[in-house]
Amino acid sequence: MIKQERSNLPWWKKTVVYQLYPRSFFDSNGDGIGDLKGIILKLDYLQDLDIETIWFSPFFTSPQRDFGYDVTDFKGIDLQYGDMNLCDKLIDEIHKRDMKIVLDLVLNHTSDQHPWFIESRSCRDNPKRDWYIWMDGKGKNPPNNWRSLIGGSGWHYDTKTDQWYWAQFLPFQPDLNYRNPEVKETMFDIVRFWLRKKIDGFRLDIIDAIYEDSEFRNNPPSLKFIPSDTSIKRFFMDSKYSLDHPDTFEFVKELRLVMDEFDNPPRFLVGEVIADMETLVKYCGEQADGLHTVFLFKTLRTPHKANIMKELIQTFEKYLSEPFIPTWVFSNHDRMRRITRLGNGIEKGKLHTAFQLTVHGVPYIYYGEEIGMESPKLLQKESLDEMALKYKWIPQFVFDLIRKIGVESFNRDEQRTPMQWNASPNAGFCLPNVSPWLPVTPSYKERNVDIEQNDPDSLLNCYKRFLKARKETPALNSGSIEILDLKSIPKYILSYVRTSLVKGSEQKAFIFLNFGKKNASFKNPIKDAKFLVSTHVKSNPIIEDNIVLNSQEGIVLLK
Repeated sequence: MIKQERSNLPWWKKTVVYQLYPRSFFDSNGDGIGDLKGIILKLDYLQDLDIETIWFSPFFTSPQRDFGYDVTDFKGIDLQYGDMNLCDKLIDEIHKRDMKIVLDLVLNHTSDQHPWFIESRSCRDNPKRDWYIWMDGKGKNPPNNWRSLIGGSGWHYDTKTDQWYWAQFLPFQPDLNYRNPEVKETMFDIVRFWLRKKIDGFRLDIIDAIYEDSEFRNNPPSLKFIPSDTSIKRFFMDSKYSLDHPDTFEFVKELRLVMDEFDNPPRFLVGEVIADMETLVKYCGEQADGLHTVFLFKTLRTPHKANIMKELIQTFEKYLSEPFIPTWVFSNHDRMRRITRLGNGIEKGKLHTAFQLTVHGVPYIYYGEEIGMESPKLLQKESLDEMALKYKWIPQFVFDLIRKIGVESFNRDEQRTPMQWNASPNAGFCLPNVSPWLPVTPSYKERNVDIEQNDPDSLLNCYKRFLKARKETPALNSGSIEILDLKSIPKYILSYVRTSLVKGSEQKAFIFLNFGKKNASFKNPIKDAKFLVSTHVKSNPIIEDNIVLNSQEGIVLLK
Protein backbone atom coordinates (compact mmCIF):
# COMPACT_ATOMS: atom_id res chain seq x y z
CA MET A 1 0.00 0.00 0.00
CA ILE A 2 1.47 3.33 -1.14
CA LYS A 3 1.61 6.10 1.43
CA GLN A 4 2.28 9.63 0.27
CA GLU A 5 3.17 12.86 1.93
CA ARG A 6 0.30 15.23 1.12
CA SER A 7 2.67 17.96 -0.01
CA ASN A 8 4.21 15.66 -2.64
CA LEU A 9 1.03 15.23 -4.67
CA PRO A 10 0.13 17.72 -7.41
CA TRP A 11 -3.03 19.75 -6.78
CA TRP A 12 -5.07 17.96 -9.44
CA LYS A 13 -4.73 14.63 -7.64
CA LYS A 14 -6.25 16.09 -4.47
CA THR A 15 -8.90 18.36 -5.91
CA VAL A 16 -12.70 18.20 -6.15
CA VAL A 17 -14.10 19.29 -9.53
CA TYR A 18 -17.49 20.94 -10.02
CA GLN A 19 -18.85 20.86 -13.57
CA LEU A 20 -20.71 24.05 -14.36
CA TYR A 21 -22.96 24.39 -17.42
CA PRO A 22 -22.76 28.17 -18.03
CA ARG A 23 -26.05 28.39 -19.92
CA SER A 24 -27.94 27.04 -16.91
CA PHE A 25 -26.21 28.48 -13.85
CA PHE A 26 -27.39 32.08 -13.35
CA ASP A 27 -28.85 34.69 -15.72
CA SER A 28 -27.58 38.18 -14.84
CA ASN A 29 -29.01 40.18 -17.76
CA GLY A 30 -32.59 38.97 -18.12
CA ASP A 31 -32.40 37.01 -21.38
CA GLY A 32 -33.15 33.60 -19.82
CA ILE A 33 -29.63 32.30 -20.48
CA GLY A 34 -26.90 31.88 -17.89
CA ASP A 35 -23.79 33.98 -18.45
CA LEU A 36 -20.28 34.71 -17.18
CA LYS A 37 -21.33 37.67 -15.05
CA GLY A 38 -23.94 35.44 -13.41
CA ILE A 39 -21.26 32.87 -12.63
CA ILE A 40 -19.02 35.52 -11.07
CA LEU A 41 -21.93 36.60 -8.86
CA LYS A 42 -22.27 33.01 -7.59
CA LEU A 43 -18.59 32.18 -7.01
CA ASP A 44 -18.92 32.81 -3.27
CA TYR A 45 -21.53 30.05 -3.14
CA LEU A 46 -19.06 27.59 -4.67
CA GLN A 47 -16.27 28.78 -2.40
CA ASP A 48 -18.51 28.33 0.66
CA LEU A 49 -19.31 24.83 -0.59
CA ASP A 50 -15.53 24.12 -0.53
CA ILE A 51 -15.33 23.46 -4.26
CA GLU A 52 -11.69 23.60 -5.35
CA THR A 53 -11.85 23.37 -9.17
CA ILE A 54 -14.56 24.49 -11.61
CA TRP A 55 -14.89 22.87 -15.04
CA PHE A 56 -16.85 24.97 -17.52
CA SER A 57 -18.73 23.53 -20.46
CA PRO A 58 -17.82 25.64 -23.54
CA PHE A 59 -18.58 29.33 -23.77
CA PHE A 60 -16.54 29.91 -26.95
CA THR A 61 -18.07 31.69 -29.96
CA SER A 62 -20.60 29.32 -31.48
CA PRO A 63 -23.87 29.11 -33.46
CA GLN A 64 -25.12 27.22 -30.36
CA ARG A 65 -26.64 24.35 -32.35
CA ASP A 66 -24.83 22.04 -29.91
CA PHE A 67 -24.63 24.75 -27.25
CA GLY A 68 -20.94 25.51 -27.47
CA TYR A 69 -19.55 22.19 -28.64
CA ASP A 70 -19.78 23.56 -32.21
CA VAL A 71 -17.10 26.25 -32.15
CA THR A 72 -16.52 29.04 -34.67
CA ASP A 73 -13.77 30.85 -32.74
CA PHE A 74 -11.65 29.02 -30.14
CA LYS A 75 -10.23 32.34 -28.91
CA GLY A 76 -13.54 34.17 -28.67
CA ILE A 77 -16.35 34.34 -26.11
CA ASP A 78 -19.91 33.92 -27.34
CA LEU A 79 -21.87 37.14 -26.89
CA GLN A 80 -24.68 35.23 -25.15
CA TYR A 81 -22.26 34.65 -22.26
CA GLY A 82 -20.16 37.83 -22.24
CA ASP A 83 -16.86 38.91 -23.72
CA MET A 84 -13.13 38.39 -23.19
CA ASN A 85 -12.95 41.08 -20.49
CA LEU A 86 -15.59 39.21 -18.48
CA CYS A 87 -13.75 35.95 -19.11
CA ASP A 88 -10.49 37.46 -17.82
CA LYS A 89 -12.36 38.72 -14.75
CA LEU A 90 -13.87 35.27 -14.19
CA ILE A 91 -10.43 33.65 -14.29
CA ASP A 92 -9.08 36.27 -11.90
CA GLU A 93 -12.01 35.98 -9.45
CA ILE A 94 -11.69 32.20 -9.35
CA HIS A 95 -7.98 32.40 -8.60
CA LYS A 96 -8.57 35.09 -5.96
CA ARG A 97 -10.66 32.51 -4.11
CA ASP A 98 -7.84 29.96 -4.32
CA MET A 99 -9.81 27.84 -6.78
CA LYS A 100 -8.81 26.45 -10.17
CA ILE A 101 -10.48 26.77 -13.58
CA VAL A 102 -10.76 24.07 -16.25
CA LEU A 103 -12.13 24.73 -19.74
CA ASP A 104 -13.94 22.27 -21.98
CA LEU A 105 -11.88 22.10 -25.17
CA VAL A 106 -13.22 20.56 -28.38
CA LEU A 107 -10.11 19.58 -30.32
CA ASN A 108 -11.78 16.99 -32.55
CA HIS A 109 -14.05 19.21 -34.63
CA THR A 110 -15.40 22.69 -35.33
CA SER A 111 -18.77 24.07 -36.36
CA ASP A 112 -19.57 23.92 -40.06
CA GLN A 113 -19.88 27.71 -39.72
CA HIS A 114 -16.24 28.09 -38.66
CA PRO A 115 -14.32 30.25 -41.18
CA TRP A 116 -11.91 27.34 -41.69
CA PHE A 117 -14.67 25.00 -42.82
CA ILE A 118 -16.42 27.64 -44.92
CA GLU A 119 -13.13 28.01 -46.79
CA SER A 120 -12.55 24.27 -46.85
CA ARG A 121 -15.88 23.46 -48.53
CA SER A 122 -15.68 26.38 -50.99
CA CYS A 123 -13.67 24.37 -53.55
CA ARG A 124 -11.41 21.35 -53.75
CA ASP A 125 -8.20 23.35 -54.23
CA ASN A 126 -8.76 25.78 -51.35
CA PRO A 127 -5.70 25.92 -48.98
CA LYS A 128 -8.00 24.92 -46.08
CA ARG A 129 -9.41 21.90 -47.95
CA ASP A 130 -7.24 19.38 -46.15
CA TRP A 131 -7.86 20.97 -42.75
CA TYR A 132 -10.85 18.64 -42.70
CA ILE A 133 -11.41 15.06 -43.82
CA TRP A 134 -12.78 14.92 -47.39
CA MET A 135 -13.18 11.78 -49.50
CA ASP A 136 -14.70 10.71 -52.78
CA GLY A 137 -17.72 8.51 -52.41
CA LYS A 138 -18.34 5.09 -53.93
CA GLY A 139 -20.83 6.03 -56.59
CA LYS A 140 -23.73 7.59 -54.70
CA ASN A 141 -22.61 5.98 -51.44
CA PRO A 142 -20.27 7.22 -48.67
CA PRO A 143 -16.54 6.41 -48.83
CA ASN A 144 -16.84 3.57 -46.29
CA ASN A 145 -19.14 2.10 -43.63
CA TRP A 146 -18.06 4.22 -40.64
CA ARG A 147 -20.85 5.25 -38.30
CA SER A 148 -20.90 8.33 -36.09
CA LEU A 149 -20.93 8.07 -32.32
CA ILE A 150 -24.68 8.73 -32.27
CA GLY A 151 -25.63 6.29 -35.04
CA GLY A 152 -25.99 6.56 -38.78
CA SER A 153 -23.21 7.30 -41.24
CA GLY A 154 -20.69 9.89 -40.14
CA TRP A 155 -20.12 10.88 -43.78
CA HIS A 156 -22.00 13.87 -45.23
CA TYR A 157 -22.25 14.76 -48.89
CA ASP A 158 -21.34 18.22 -50.14
CA THR A 159 -23.08 18.92 -53.44
CA LYS A 160 -20.88 21.87 -54.42
CA THR A 161 -17.59 19.94 -54.40
CA ASP A 162 -19.00 16.43 -54.96
CA GLN A 163 -17.16 14.94 -51.99
CA TRP A 164 -18.03 13.68 -48.51
CA TYR A 165 -16.76 15.11 -45.21
CA TRP A 166 -16.41 13.12 -41.99
CA ALA A 167 -18.14 14.12 -38.72
CA GLN A 168 -17.75 11.84 -35.72
CA PHE A 169 -20.66 13.47 -33.87
CA LEU A 170 -23.43 15.67 -35.36
CA PRO A 171 -23.46 16.53 -39.09
CA PHE A 172 -22.70 20.23 -38.49
CA GLN A 173 -19.51 19.35 -36.55
CA PRO A 174 -16.92 18.35 -39.19
CA ASP A 175 -13.79 16.64 -37.89
CA LEU A 176 -10.44 18.37 -38.20
CA ASN A 177 -7.67 16.57 -40.07
CA TYR A 178 -4.77 16.14 -37.65
CA ARG A 179 -2.67 14.46 -40.31
CA ASN A 180 -2.18 18.00 -41.57
CA PRO A 181 0.69 19.42 -39.42
CA GLU A 182 -0.73 22.92 -39.82
CA VAL A 183 -3.95 21.88 -38.08
CA LYS A 184 -2.13 20.28 -35.18
CA GLU A 185 0.13 23.25 -34.58
CA THR A 186 -2.78 25.70 -34.84
CA MET A 187 -4.76 23.77 -32.24
CA PHE A 188 -1.73 23.47 -29.96
CA ASP A 189 -1.32 27.25 -30.20
CA ILE A 190 -4.96 27.62 -29.10
CA VAL A 191 -4.10 25.49 -26.06
CA ARG A 192 -1.14 27.77 -25.33
CA PHE A 193 -3.35 30.86 -25.75
CA TRP A 194 -5.59 29.75 -22.89
CA LEU A 195 -2.72 28.51 -20.74
CA ARG A 196 -1.16 31.97 -20.99
CA LYS A 197 -4.45 33.28 -19.64
CA LYS A 198 -3.77 31.09 -16.58
CA ILE A 199 -6.32 28.38 -17.31
CA ASP A 200 -5.42 25.46 -15.04
CA GLY A 201 -6.48 22.61 -17.28
CA PHE A 202 -8.75 21.22 -19.97
CA ARG A 203 -11.49 18.65 -20.26
CA LEU A 204 -11.04 17.16 -23.74
CA ASP A 205 -14.22 16.38 -25.64
CA ILE A 206 -14.29 13.00 -27.51
CA ILE A 207 -10.48 12.93 -27.53
CA ASP A 208 -10.62 9.27 -28.62
CA ALA A 209 -11.78 10.41 -32.09
CA ILE A 210 -8.82 12.64 -33.04
CA TYR A 211 -7.30 10.26 -35.60
CA GLU A 212 -8.88 7.81 -38.02
CA ASP A 213 -7.36 5.11 -40.18
CA SER A 214 -5.35 6.77 -42.95
CA GLU A 215 -6.43 4.08 -45.43
CA PHE A 216 -10.13 4.55 -44.54
CA ARG A 217 -10.73 0.83 -44.28
CA ASN A 218 -14.23 -0.40 -43.47
CA ASN A 219 -14.92 -1.07 -39.82
CA PRO A 220 -15.54 -4.76 -39.06
CA PRO A 221 -19.01 -5.97 -38.03
CA SER A 222 -20.01 -6.62 -34.43
CA LEU A 223 -22.88 -8.46 -32.80
CA LYS A 224 -23.31 -5.60 -30.35
CA PHE A 225 -25.99 -2.99 -31.05
CA ILE A 226 -26.59 -1.07 -27.82
CA PRO A 227 -23.75 1.37 -26.96
CA SER A 228 -22.01 0.96 -23.62
CA ASP A 229 -19.63 3.03 -21.50
CA THR A 230 -16.73 0.59 -21.89
CA SER A 231 -16.66 -0.45 -25.56
CA ILE A 232 -16.31 1.05 -29.05
CA LYS A 233 -18.56 -1.70 -30.43
CA ARG A 234 -22.04 -0.32 -31.17
CA PHE A 235 -24.75 -0.34 -33.82
CA PHE A 236 -23.48 -3.75 -35.03
CA MET A 237 -20.07 -2.29 -35.79
CA ASP A 238 -16.61 -2.40 -34.20
CA SER A 239 -15.23 1.16 -34.60
CA LYS A 240 -11.71 -0.22 -34.92
CA TYR A 241 -10.65 2.21 -37.64
CA SER A 242 -12.50 5.34 -36.49
CA LEU A 243 -11.84 5.40 -32.72
CA ASP A 244 -8.83 4.77 -30.44
CA HIS A 245 -6.37 4.95 -33.31
CA PRO A 246 -2.73 4.34 -32.27
CA ASP A 247 -1.84 7.82 -33.52
CA THR A 248 -4.26 9.30 -30.99
CA PHE A 249 -2.24 7.75 -28.15
CA GLU A 250 0.84 9.52 -29.51
CA PHE A 251 -1.12 12.75 -29.97
CA VAL A 252 -2.07 12.99 -26.28
CA LYS A 253 1.61 12.63 -25.39
CA GLU A 254 2.43 15.56 -27.67
CA LEU A 255 -0.39 17.52 -26.05
CA ARG A 256 1.01 16.66 -22.63
CA LEU A 257 4.33 18.22 -23.65
CA VAL A 258 2.50 21.42 -24.57
CA MET A 259 0.83 21.42 -21.16
CA ASP A 260 4.18 20.85 -19.46
CA GLU A 261 5.51 24.07 -21.01
CA PHE A 262 3.38 25.75 -18.34
CA ASP A 263 4.31 24.28 -14.97
CA ASN A 264 3.89 27.09 -12.46
CA PRO A 265 1.42 25.96 -11.27
CA PRO A 266 1.15 22.51 -12.90
CA ARG A 267 -1.72 22.15 -15.40
CA PHE A 268 -3.76 19.06 -16.12
CA LEU A 269 -5.90 17.23 -18.68
CA VAL A 270 -8.92 14.97 -18.31
CA GLY A 271 -10.12 13.10 -21.38
CA GLU A 272 -13.58 12.01 -22.44
CA VAL A 273 -12.93 8.45 -23.60
CA ILE A 274 -15.29 5.49 -23.90
CA ALA A 275 -13.17 2.35 -23.70
CA ASP A 276 -12.16 -0.67 -21.65
CA MET A 277 -9.71 -0.24 -18.78
CA GLU A 278 -6.66 -1.36 -20.74
CA THR A 279 -7.32 1.25 -23.42
CA LEU A 280 -8.01 3.97 -20.86
CA VAL A 281 -4.58 3.37 -19.34
CA LYS A 282 -3.02 3.77 -22.79
CA TYR A 283 -4.44 7.28 -22.94
CA CYS A 284 -2.60 8.08 -19.72
CA GLY A 285 0.68 6.77 -21.20
CA GLU A 286 2.85 3.87 -20.11
CA GLN A 287 5.13 6.29 -18.27
CA ALA A 288 2.24 8.52 -17.11
CA ASP A 289 3.22 10.82 -19.97
CA GLY A 290 -0.18 11.11 -21.67
CA LEU A 291 -3.42 12.47 -20.26
CA HIS A 292 -3.21 13.18 -16.55
CA THR A 293 -6.64 11.58 -16.03
CA VAL A 294 -9.51 10.05 -18.00
CA PHE A 295 -13.18 9.80 -17.18
CA LEU A 296 -14.20 6.33 -16.06
CA PHE A 297 -17.74 6.17 -17.37
CA LYS A 298 -18.31 2.70 -15.96
CA THR A 299 -19.45 4.60 -12.86
CA LEU A 300 -22.42 6.24 -14.59
CA ARG A 301 -24.79 3.28 -14.46
CA THR A 302 -23.29 1.50 -11.47
CA PRO A 303 -26.05 0.25 -9.14
CA HIS A 304 -26.23 1.60 -5.61
CA LYS A 305 -24.92 -1.59 -3.95
CA ALA A 306 -22.02 -2.23 -1.61
CA ASN A 307 -20.60 -5.26 -3.41
CA ILE A 308 -20.65 -3.58 -6.83
CA MET A 309 -19.04 -0.38 -5.51
CA LYS A 310 -16.39 -2.54 -3.87
CA GLU A 311 -15.65 -4.29 -7.18
CA LEU A 312 -15.43 -0.91 -8.90
CA ILE A 313 -12.84 0.33 -6.39
CA GLN A 314 -10.80 -2.84 -6.86
CA THR A 315 -10.93 -2.56 -10.66
CA PHE A 316 -9.92 1.09 -10.69
CA GLU A 317 -7.09 0.51 -8.24
CA LYS A 318 -5.84 -2.45 -10.26
CA TYR A 319 -5.44 -0.34 -13.38
CA LEU A 320 -5.00 3.21 -12.07
CA SER A 321 -2.94 3.08 -8.90
CA GLU A 322 0.05 5.43 -8.60
CA PRO A 323 1.34 7.13 -10.70
CA PHE A 324 -2.19 7.24 -12.14
CA ILE A 325 -5.40 8.16 -10.34
CA PRO A 326 -9.07 7.22 -10.92
CA THR A 327 -11.87 9.70 -11.54
CA TRP A 328 -15.35 9.39 -10.06
CA VAL A 329 -18.10 10.89 -12.22
CA PHE A 330 -21.74 9.87 -11.87
CA SER A 331 -23.56 12.35 -14.13
CA ASN A 332 -22.83 15.20 -16.52
CA HIS A 333 -24.35 17.43 -19.21
CA ASP A 334 -25.02 14.40 -21.43
CA ARG A 335 -26.07 11.70 -18.99
CA MET A 336 -28.90 11.26 -16.50
CA ARG A 337 -28.43 12.84 -13.09
CA ARG A 338 -27.39 10.45 -10.33
CA ILE A 339 -30.26 11.28 -7.99
CA THR A 340 -32.73 10.24 -10.72
CA ARG A 341 -30.94 6.92 -11.15
CA LEU A 342 -31.27 6.50 -7.39
CA GLY A 343 -35.04 6.92 -7.57
CA ASN A 344 -34.78 10.54 -6.34
CA GLY A 345 -34.11 9.33 -2.79
CA ILE A 346 -32.32 11.98 -0.72
CA GLU A 347 -30.92 9.49 1.82
CA LYS A 348 -29.39 7.45 -1.00
CA GLY A 349 -28.07 10.72 -2.38
CA LYS A 350 -26.33 11.44 0.91
CA LEU A 351 -24.72 8.01 1.00
CA HIS A 352 -23.60 8.47 -2.60
CA THR A 353 -22.03 11.79 -1.53
CA ALA A 354 -20.15 10.09 1.29
CA PHE A 355 -18.81 7.46 -1.11
CA GLN A 356 -17.78 9.86 -3.87
CA LEU A 357 -15.99 12.25 -1.51
CA THR A 358 -14.12 9.63 0.52
CA VAL A 359 -13.04 7.10 -2.12
CA HIS A 360 -9.55 7.36 -3.67
CA GLY A 361 -9.61 9.49 -6.82
CA VAL A 362 -10.79 12.79 -8.26
CA PRO A 363 -14.54 13.37 -7.71
CA TYR A 364 -16.58 15.27 -10.30
CA ILE A 365 -19.77 16.93 -9.05
CA TYR A 366 -22.27 18.08 -11.69
CA TYR A 367 -23.94 21.41 -10.90
CA GLY A 368 -27.11 20.94 -8.84
CA GLU A 369 -26.18 17.45 -7.63
CA GLU A 370 -25.52 19.02 -4.24
CA ILE A 371 -29.21 19.96 -3.89
CA GLY A 372 -30.66 16.82 -5.47
CA MET A 373 -31.57 18.27 -8.86
CA GLU A 374 -33.36 15.67 -10.97
CA SER A 375 -33.47 14.88 -14.68
CA PRO A 376 -37.11 15.81 -15.44
CA LYS A 377 -39.06 13.99 -18.14
CA LEU A 378 -39.24 16.31 -21.18
CA LEU A 379 -40.92 15.66 -24.53
CA GLN A 380 -38.48 14.49 -27.19
CA LYS A 381 -40.23 16.38 -30.01
CA GLU A 382 -39.93 19.68 -28.11
CA SER A 383 -36.25 19.22 -27.35
CA LEU A 384 -33.60 21.84 -28.15
CA ASP A 385 -31.00 19.07 -28.20
CA GLU A 386 -30.02 18.20 -31.78
CA MET A 387 -29.08 14.68 -30.75
CA ALA A 388 -32.57 14.08 -29.36
CA LEU A 389 -34.16 15.64 -32.47
CA LYS A 390 -32.27 13.14 -34.62
CA TYR A 391 -34.60 10.50 -33.17
CA LYS A 392 -37.79 12.56 -32.90
CA TRP A 393 -39.53 10.14 -35.29
CA ILE A 394 -39.50 7.52 -32.51
CA PRO A 395 -42.74 7.60 -30.44
CA GLN A 396 -42.43 9.24 -27.00
CA PHE A 397 -43.55 6.06 -25.20
CA VAL A 398 -40.39 4.29 -26.43
CA PHE A 399 -38.17 6.91 -24.76
CA ASP A 400 -40.32 6.71 -21.62
CA LEU A 401 -39.86 2.94 -21.58
CA ILE A 402 -36.09 3.22 -22.04
CA ARG A 403 -35.99 5.76 -19.23
CA LYS A 404 -38.01 3.50 -16.92
CA ILE A 405 -36.39 0.15 -17.70
CA GLY A 406 -32.91 1.19 -18.83
CA VAL A 407 -32.64 4.18 -16.46
CA GLU A 408 -31.23 6.31 -19.26
CA SER A 409 -32.10 9.62 -20.91
CA PHE A 410 -31.89 10.24 -24.65
CA ASN A 411 -32.77 13.91 -24.33
CA ARG A 412 -29.80 15.87 -23.05
CA ASP A 413 -32.05 18.84 -22.22
CA GLU A 414 -33.15 16.82 -19.19
CA GLN A 415 -29.66 17.11 -17.69
CA ARG A 416 -29.28 20.83 -18.42
CA THR A 417 -32.24 22.51 -16.71
CA PRO A 418 -31.63 25.79 -14.81
CA MET A 419 -29.91 25.78 -11.42
CA GLN A 420 -32.40 25.96 -8.56
CA TRP A 421 -31.43 28.85 -6.28
CA ASN A 422 -34.72 29.48 -4.44
CA ALA A 423 -38.47 28.81 -4.46
CA SER A 424 -39.42 31.91 -6.47
CA PRO A 425 -40.71 31.55 -10.05
CA ASN A 426 -37.94 30.23 -12.34
CA ALA A 427 -36.09 29.03 -9.22
CA GLY A 428 -34.14 32.30 -8.97
CA PHE A 429 -32.20 31.37 -12.11
CA CYS A 430 -33.71 34.32 -13.96
CA LEU A 431 -36.33 37.00 -13.25
CA PRO A 432 -39.94 35.78 -12.79
CA ASN A 433 -41.09 37.60 -15.93
CA VAL A 434 -38.37 36.03 -18.11
CA SER A 435 -38.66 32.69 -19.92
CA PRO A 436 -35.65 30.50 -19.10
CA TRP A 437 -34.00 28.76 -22.05
CA LEU A 438 -35.16 25.42 -20.63
CA PRO A 439 -38.04 24.79 -18.21
CA VAL A 440 -37.18 24.62 -14.52
CA THR A 441 -37.49 21.18 -12.91
CA PRO A 442 -40.90 20.99 -11.11
CA SER A 443 -39.36 19.99 -7.75
CA TYR A 444 -37.48 23.31 -7.47
CA LYS A 445 -39.79 24.56 -4.71
CA GLU A 446 -38.55 21.82 -2.37
CA ARG A 447 -35.04 21.34 -3.76
CA ASN A 448 -33.19 24.62 -3.94
CA VAL A 449 -30.17 26.30 -2.37
CA ASP A 450 -32.09 28.68 -0.08
CA ILE A 451 -34.22 25.99 1.56
CA GLU A 452 -31.42 23.47 1.91
CA GLN A 453 -28.93 25.96 3.34
CA ASN A 454 -31.30 26.45 6.28
CA ASP A 455 -31.85 22.73 6.89
CA PRO A 456 -28.90 21.19 8.77
CA ASP A 457 -29.90 17.70 7.60
CA SER A 458 -30.29 18.59 3.91
CA LEU A 459 -28.38 17.04 1.05
CA LEU A 460 -26.61 20.37 0.47
CA ASN A 461 -25.31 20.49 4.04
CA CYS A 462 -24.27 16.85 3.76
CA TYR A 463 -22.14 17.84 0.77
CA LYS A 464 -20.71 20.73 2.77
CA ARG A 465 -19.74 18.48 5.69
CA PHE A 466 -18.00 15.92 3.51
CA LEU A 467 -16.31 18.49 1.27
CA LYS A 468 -14.95 20.26 4.35
CA ALA A 469 -13.77 16.97 5.87
CA ARG A 470 -12.10 15.95 2.61
CA LYS A 471 -10.36 19.30 2.21
CA GLU A 472 -9.02 19.34 5.77
CA THR A 473 -8.08 15.65 6.05
CA PRO A 474 -4.98 14.49 4.13
CA ALA A 475 -6.00 10.84 4.37
CA LEU A 476 -9.22 11.65 2.49
CA ASN A 477 -7.83 13.92 -0.21
CA SER A 478 -4.52 12.21 -0.90
CA GLY A 479 -4.32 8.89 0.92
CA SER A 480 -4.06 5.40 -0.52
CA ILE A 481 -7.02 3.04 -0.19
CA GLU A 482 -7.50 -0.47 1.15
CA ILE A 483 -10.76 -2.41 1.38
CA LEU A 484 -11.63 -3.60 4.89
CA ASP A 485 -12.77 -7.21 4.55
CA LEU A 486 -13.78 -8.20 8.07
CA LYS A 487 -16.24 -10.98 8.89
CA SER A 488 -17.72 -8.89 11.68
CA ILE A 489 -18.97 -6.27 9.20
CA PRO A 490 -22.24 -7.07 7.34
CA LYS A 491 -21.89 -7.59 3.58
CA TYR A 492 -24.21 -4.69 2.77
CA ILE A 493 -21.75 -2.31 4.41
CA LEU A 494 -18.86 -1.08 2.30
CA SER A 495 -15.81 -0.26 4.38
CA TYR A 496 -12.33 0.92 3.47
CA VAL A 497 -9.41 2.81 4.94
CA ARG A 498 -7.55 5.79 3.46
CA THR A 499 -3.94 6.25 4.62
CA SER A 500 -1.60 9.21 4.24
CA LEU A 501 1.63 10.44 5.75
CA VAL A 502 1.40 13.86 7.37
CA LYS A 503 4.73 15.32 8.50
CA GLY A 504 6.09 11.80 8.83
CA SER A 505 3.15 10.47 10.85
CA GLU A 506 0.52 8.10 9.53
CA GLN A 507 -3.06 9.34 9.38
CA LYS A 508 -5.90 6.89 8.75
CA ALA A 509 -9.52 7.57 7.83
CA PHE A 510 -11.92 4.65 8.17
CA ILE A 511 -15.08 4.80 6.07
CA PHE A 512 -18.22 2.75 6.76
CA LEU A 513 -21.15 3.01 4.30
CA ASN A 514 -24.42 1.22 4.99
CA PHE A 515 -26.04 0.42 1.62
CA GLY A 516 -28.62 -1.79 3.34
CA LYS A 517 -32.33 -1.18 3.87
CA LYS A 518 -32.02 -1.65 7.62
CA ASN A 519 -29.97 -0.29 10.47
CA ALA A 520 -26.77 -2.11 11.35
CA SER A 521 -24.73 -2.69 14.49
CA PHE A 522 -21.35 -4.41 14.56
CA LYS A 523 -18.22 -4.55 16.67
CA ASN A 524 -15.98 -1.53 16.17
CA PRO A 525 -12.76 -2.87 14.60
CA ILE A 526 -10.86 0.39 15.19
CA LYS A 527 -9.46 1.29 18.58
CA ASP A 528 -9.07 4.94 19.62
CA ALA A 529 -10.61 6.32 16.42
CA LYS A 530 -12.51 9.58 16.58
CA PHE A 531 -15.79 10.28 14.83
CA LEU A 532 -15.26 12.82 12.01
CA VAL A 533 -18.39 13.14 9.88
CA SER A 534 -21.67 11.42 8.98
CA THR A 535 -24.38 11.71 6.37
CA HIS A 536 -26.78 12.13 9.32
CA VAL A 537 -26.35 15.44 11.09
CA LYS A 538 -27.31 14.05 14.51
CA SER A 539 -25.48 10.78 14.21
CA ASN A 540 -23.95 9.05 17.22
CA PRO A 541 -22.36 6.03 15.52
CA ILE A 542 -19.97 4.84 18.24
CA ILE A 543 -21.80 3.22 21.13
CA GLU A 544 -19.47 1.46 23.57
CA ASP A 545 -17.58 -1.14 21.50
CA ASN A 546 -19.98 -1.05 18.56
CA ILE A 547 -20.57 0.99 15.43
CA VAL A 548 -24.26 1.66 14.87
CA LEU A 549 -25.41 2.93 11.47
CA ASN A 550 -28.82 3.93 10.20
CA SER A 551 -29.96 2.59 6.85
CA GLN A 552 -28.17 4.54 4.06
CA GLU A 553 -25.83 6.19 6.55
CA GLY A 554 -22.14 6.74 5.90
CA ILE A 555 -19.50 7.79 8.42
CA VAL A 556 -15.80 8.55 8.66
CA LEU A 557 -13.66 7.75 11.69
CA LEU A 558 -10.20 9.27 12.01
CA LYS A 559 -7.11 7.90 13.68
